[in-house]
Amino acid sequence: MQHVAVDPEVPAEVADLFRRNGSLLSRIRAGWTPEPRLDAPGLPVRALQVAGAVAALLLLAGAFRADDGRIFIFVPALLLFVAFTGHLAAREGPLESEDTEQDVYRNARWYEDRYLLPEDFDAPAEELRERTRKAVEYVLRSQVNASRMLDDARNSVMLPAQEWEIARLLAKLSALRDEHDRLGHDARTPEVAAAMAPLERALAASEAAVVARVEALERYAGHVAEAERAFRAHQQIELLRSRLPRYEELLAETGADALAVPEIDHLAQDAGRLERALRESVRSAHEAFRYLDGPSTEGDK
Repeated sequence: MQHVAVDPEVPAEVADLFRRNGSLLSRIRAGWTPEPRLDAPGLPVRALQVAGAVAALLLLAGAFRADDGRIFIFVPALLLFVAFTGHLAAREGPLESEDTEQDVYRNARWYEDRYLLPEDFDAPAEELRERTRKAVEYVLRSQVNASRMLDDARNSVMLPAQEWEIARLLAKLSALRDEHDRLGHDARTPEVAAAMAPLERALAASEAAVVARVEALERYAGHVAEAERAFRAHQQIELLRSRLPRYEELLAETGADALAVPEIDHLAQDAGRLERALRESVRSAHEAFRYLDGPSTEGDK
């Protein structure tokens, strides 16, 4: 599934709006503009409904104060009120849809360079973008990250920034590749081929650099996966250890404790090994994170 990529510095509610309305963003970029609102400005639907309700209540009060059979004027008044409010309620759905279109259009213009659409990426770039998204999503949703065994605060800031930067570079790479292919197809003379060769090498080198960044993210996600497996196993072993007293009591009561003590000791040893493996996995993840973070954070170590 293709996704709208959004700069993490865009407000969260706007980013969610963009992700829910990718096809509408594509139409806006192609030149579509929403139709002007037809409802009268300053007179919203809810206000009209309230006014209608007040008018109906006044009619009802007047009808009950009238003499003779004029109370029956309430019936057509009520029918008129029901028809009026029903008409207004039926308009609310389209108005809400128009509101969404207006919101998307306004924000798309305001944050014009802060989002990228699926059509901004060619097939190889889209594959790399999906790999990036999966790696980032796995780390951010992991239990070890939620349990603060990793640097969850920096993960929540740095990883979305990395994902956006990779998407931005892939979009530029896709556009240049498309332009390069069209130029090469239109005029493939020996002179043009010789002139384009350095450009092709530049494109290949740029793609390799982006691939290296994606693979670094995937390595980090792999270390987190190892820590995740150790963490879950450690939790299960700790749960078993918490139940040991009940088993030891049963063994003592049945006189079988002498035979079972070595097995219980093995359980404790397994827990110790898993704890060490967990610490090692987390340490490896931290090392991979520092590699992702780059040389600018050397002073933070």
